[in-house]
Amino acid sequence: MSNEKIGTVFVVFLKKQFYFFIDMILTTTPQIEGYTIREYKGVVTGETIIGANVFKDFMAGIRDIVGGRSASYEKVLRQAKDSSMQEMMERAQQMGANAIVGIDIDYETIGGSGSMLMVATSGTAVLI
Repeated sequence: MSNEKIGTVFVVFLKKQFYFFIDMILTTTPQIEGYTIREYKGVVTGETIIGANVFKDFMAGIRDIVGGRSASYEKVLRQAKDSSMQEMMERAQQMGANAIVGIDIDYETIGGSGSMLMVATSGTAVLI
């Protein structure tokens, strides 16, 4: 993900709630080309933990044997990442930021048998 401007008004529909973000710029780079960072607001994070579904595990195992991608797992991973990013953007907006730089996305399995997945995002909230 390089510089990604999220339109004038970005609306996210997540868990039957609407969230509005006005001119939030997200980037994995430490700076935003063409902009000067006026103020560093602080580190922001977002975390999402999801449990694995036995049926999805079974179907993914079959796909592993016969080949192919597991669309159900890919969908869950995307939803977890989006949820984590959403949480991080909310925190940045509460701090008065209009951009997040240096974004990092981490995926980890947790739990006794690795039956849960954690998606953690972090970055620096800034005002440009």
